[in-house]
Amino acid sequence: MAPPTLLSGFRPTGRLHLGHLHGTLKNWVRLQQTYRSFFFVADWHALTTSFEETGIAQSTREMVADWLAVGLDPNRSVIFRQSSILEHAELYLIFAMITPTPWLLRNPTVKEQARELGLIASDDEAEMTKINYGHLGYPVLQAADILMYKANKVPVGADQVPHVEFTRELARRFNHLYRPVFSEPDALLSEVPKIAGLDGRKMSKSYNNAVFLSEPIADVESKLGKMMTDPRRARRTDPGDPKDCPAYQSLHKIYCTPEELAYVDKGCKSASIGCLECKKIMIRHVVEDLKPIQERRREIDARPSLVAEVLEDGNRRARAVADETMREVRVAVGLD
Repeated sequence: MAPPTLLSGFRPTGRLHLGHLHGTLKNWVRLQQTYRSFFFVADWHALTTSFEETGIAQSTREMVADWLAVGLDPNRSVIFRQSSILEHAELYLIFAMITPTPWLLRNPTVKEQARELGLIASDDEAEMTKINYGHLGYPVLQAADILMYKANKVPVGADQVPHVEFTRELARRFNHLYRPVFSEPDALLSEVPKIAGLDGRKMSKSYNNAVFLSEPIADVESKLGKMMTDPRRARRTDPGDPKDCPAYQSLHKIYCTPEELAYVDKGCKSASIGCLECKKIMIRHVVEDLKPIQERRREIDARPSLVAEVLEDGNRRARAVADETMREVRVAVGLD
């Protein structure tokens, strides 16, 4: 019996950081062991909000190199570039013809992203008209990405479940209007830990508060040594509380042992240890985690053509599946 199919992707943002590692990548590496996995570079999606940027090709190379360094295996998974599979655009166009506009206007994830980008000030429908067509319709493109490979599972955090529900609705609508072609994918919920950045906000390249997977170890240690802690500990002798410390609530909880967490909790509350001493415990674990990733990244960089070869092979394998799906779709719609 064939294993179930899984699909997920990233917009090409260039170098990846600890937030990506723990929020997505380690989960992908684990899932590829038991699923027929498709992982794609969502470069068309990148254009929905960053259409003026022209460095997507280089960002793609950096990102895929990090994927391979973390442990994605092109022999187990299909790693491909969205824009290389033109069938995605064709299915997106067909889906756009049958998607009611209110489905897009009510999508909470589109609204939230638009607010974060400063495109809209509220959820009012009049405000939604300020969003460009590509951004408003990106759930349709995302549905095409998923349904093209007839994915059974889509790994997402709880905030992304509406996108999977939208995809299920669109699959039902297509099957009802024409003939059954698509199965309805399920969200594969994974606990996505919130990784605090150096300033206490969510780790993000755009906030300039990230620790990148590929940056020198000395820089990793220096950055994390300055990471925000409990603001009440202005002096070494001031007691604090780990529940108010961004470093403890994210990286300590991921990396430290129960015994280390107990030691840090007691030491922080009694001011018997300082914040730097506390962070050094966590930093040691982060460095141990990053060293093998960085070693693999050096091996990848020593083979300049490797990423292109992986994507070329992945594109070929993805295209074969997409071609078969679109043959079914064209027949169903009456275009063949």
